[in-house]
Amino acid sequence: MGTPLDSREAQATAVIDRLDAEYPDTTISLDFSNRFELLVAVVLSAQCTDARVNETTDELFESYPSPEAFANAPQEELAEALNSITYYNNKASYIRESAQLVVEEHDGEVPDTMGELTELPGVGRKTANVVLQHGYDVVEGIVVDTHVQRLTRRLGLTEEQRPERIEEDLMEFVPTEHWQAFTHLFIDHGRATCTARNPECGDCVLEDICPSSKVDSSTDLASGEEWT
Repeated sequence: MGTPLDSREAQATAVIDRLDAEYPDTTISLDFSNRFELLVAVVLSAQCTDARVNETTDELFESYPSPEAFANAPQEELAEALNSITYYNNKASYIRESAQLVVEEHDGEVPDTMGELTELPGVGRKTANVVLQHGYDVVEGIVVDTHVQRLTRRLGLTEEQRPERIEEDLMEFVPTEHWQAFTHLFIDHGRATCTARNPECGDCVLEDICPSSKVDSSTDLASGEEWT
């Protein structure tokens, strides 16, 4: 990494302070009422908007009110219920198989450790971090989605491209107490202002401290999102 760690720490602190003032009520935008619903919603949200996920899960969670219900659902039936979601066949398989493991190996409870969560089909560090943070109030890392990928690179906070490497890099200098809010602030700002194709640099609260604000940032700098 070319930029010294202390410079990136100062940059991160300034960014967090400004975004926190801009989005004081930032939080997760997925709808859920228990930990398994949270797990399902996060799996569905990969490469799909939270709004679309919430529209789908509104009926989905009524049809399948428990891990047992998901575990016993026929694959084709569950896939059909998810057909408005990207990669719905794969996600139906992940959710169904994860539900079976939760029921058979975890007494119907979503695991509460990173290791056990990432053993579930379709669950990587991103999904596991979200479940731990919002299901168990356990913060072990920083959730890196496409918005975090894009904005951290544009802001000069990292030169890494893969989500896992970005998370490792950020955890070196982002204060631990900001790890959970960091993601939500970046998601809010990525949706409102620093969009992938047409960032509104002139209206951005970070414009004067963003190294990308004076260059053509119309191309998404992120290389794509991991599945989970």
